[in-house]
Amino acid sequence: MSAEHSPNSAVPANDIAAEGVQPLVGIIMGSQSDWTTMKHAADTLAALGIPHEVRIVSAHRTPHRLVEYATTAKARGLKVVIAGAGGAAHLPGMAASMTPLPVFGVPVESHALKGMDSLLSIVQMPGGVPVGTLAIGKAGAINAALLAGSVIALMDPAVADALDGWRARQTAAVADAPVDDPT
Repeated sequence: MSAEHSPNSAVPANDIAAEGVQPLVGIIMGSQSDWTTMKHAADTLAALGIPHEVRIVSAHRTPHRLVEYATTAKARGLKVVIAGAGGAAHLPGMAASMTPLPVFGVPVESHALKGMDSLLSIVQMPGGVPVGTLAIGKAGAINAALLAGSVIALMDPAVADALDGWRARQTAAVADAPVDDPT
């Protein structure tokens, strides 16, 4: 496989793996347009201090890249894969079929059906090939990163502390009573 088709090409500026740190979570998406949604997963992992890598890996347009990425993910030290896809959304299920790692699927909102097509494609995996399916869009991307963090926290006390801090900040941000103008 040529360098231009390697899963390590086109590294985004916020990709922790590009800084020489061993990534623990891989974020993959089917196209550049999915980055608007999947950036929220990367930002959440960064906020938790979890090393990650980000790649465009299309199940339809770059199938050899997908096979290389998914079949080498565990050997490369990844512990979790977050896969975002829209439309037919084959990427999460295909990745899950080729790696023993947990795969969390994020349905990206599509133009035609507002992400319902993506959601149904990801959530309806056959028995034996699980994909943890999250909400459509931004909330799903954030929650996928938090779930990945929960997996990493089982073996990393610093990540467990970061997750505890995240949850404590969320709790503290909730008012006791509503106000007419919260600004």
